[in-house]
Amino acid sequence: MIMKEKKGVLLLLMAAFVLCFGCGVRQEPELTETPLELQSPSLIESKEKKSDRTIVLEHTLEDKKEETKDTEVRIQEEIESLIENMTLEEKAAQLFIILPEALIQGVDGVTVAADRTKKEINNIPVGGFIFLSRNLQSREQVKSMMDNIQLYSMERVGVPAFLCIDEEGGAVTRISGTGKFDVPSIEDMWVLGQTGNFDRAYEVGLDMGQYLSDLGFNVDFAPVADVLTNEENGVVKHRSFGREPELVSNMAAALFTGLEEKGIYGTYKHFPGHGMTADDTHEGYAYSEKTWDQLEKCELIPFQKGIEEGVSFIMAGHISLPGVTGDHRPASLSEYMLNHLLREKMGYNGIIITDAMNMGAIVKEYSSKEAAVLSLQAGADVILMPDNFQEAYEGVIKAVEEGILSLERVNESLRRIFYVKQQIKIRMESSTESP
Repeated sequence: MIMKEKKGVLLLLMAAFVLCFGCGVRQEPELTETPLELQSPSLIESKEKKSDRTIVLEHTLEDKKEETKDTEVRIQEEIESLIENMTLEEKAAQLFIILPEALIQGVDGVTVAADRTKKEINNIPVGGFIFLSRNLQSREQVKSMMDNIQLYSMERVGVPAFLCIDEEGGAVTRISGTGKFDVPSIEDMWVLGQTGNFDRAYEVGLDMGQYLSDLGFNVDFAPVADVLTNEENGVVKHRSFGREPELVSNMAAALFTGLEEKGIYGTYKHFPGHGMTADDTHEGYAYSEKTWDQLEKCELIPFQKGIEEGVSFIMAGHISLPGVTGDHRPASLSEYMLNHLLREKMGYNGIIITDAMNMGAIVKEYSSKEAAVLSLQAGADVILMPDNFQEAYEGVIKAVEEGILSLERVNESLRRIFYVKQQIKIRMESSTESP
């Protein structure tokens, strides 16, 4: 009897075993974390280290955010302090980028920055200089001139000068096209554009950015963002990347990125697009009958891309667009084009610089004083190469004194200018500290 009971119990246990495990072999075991006391010491240590690293990383990221925020606040405070402590004459001077010969008068081609340059900068601390081939003779000469100008500017106003050049590649080169410098030769942008090779455009930007930075420049008036839509256009025919807005947009962005990575501020030009005109603004009046809707579908695409890429300089061309503005005033002097459309509609908050103010489209219609004041009223921040610098400079001062141009309008431009100059200053200090 006892044996039968034992056998019965055994059979029941075996049946239970089969039910519990035989049917459950296909089930995935529940995943639970191994109790800490059963884990190996090395695994525990690894997890603790990983946790520590995560905490350190989080703290590092937070510290960097705070550091960036603190730096930004400091920069803004320095900018406001600069503006508050400047005279009207100093403020007006910072709105101009001129040829060195406009300041050092009586010299055909300035190649040295010495005592006279220092004296003139102390007298009129201009915002910057643009250099032509006649000013650039050798690597050592250029580097010395740039270094001295920056020294004088820093001593006088506490911020660097914009040291600018037209180095587009191809026909428009002040360095690579002279044969005086051991730098890469750059093809026309039209030739480059026909390859559709964005990597090559980026490499060109890197090459140009490297040798310009090495020589002491900080601003290049490139890339040309004009879409060539007018077959009769000769002024940007070989300087444009092409006829398709997307191609021009991507090629310009690639070259711009290369420049910026080497510490050179690129400049998108010539807003709203010189490729749609038949005439040359160097010679005189140039216009297009296109409407804003038409521009948005073509000419403005590269400029919008540049804004999205974070461009700090856009050059306003002397192109008239009566179909947009209702008058024949050039874009560089048009409040509707610069303030309403470029800033408000397209969302651009960087520096607007005029095309050279000694060009036919300006000098045949306006005095240097009129052009300078009108461009600032329109929303431009920097006046490039006025035909008569002294007249333009004094005209801006007088316009503020007489209430024709508001001081706040001037200060608004100075905030944009000084923000970029503070970035240049930080780079200069960083390169000086580097071994």
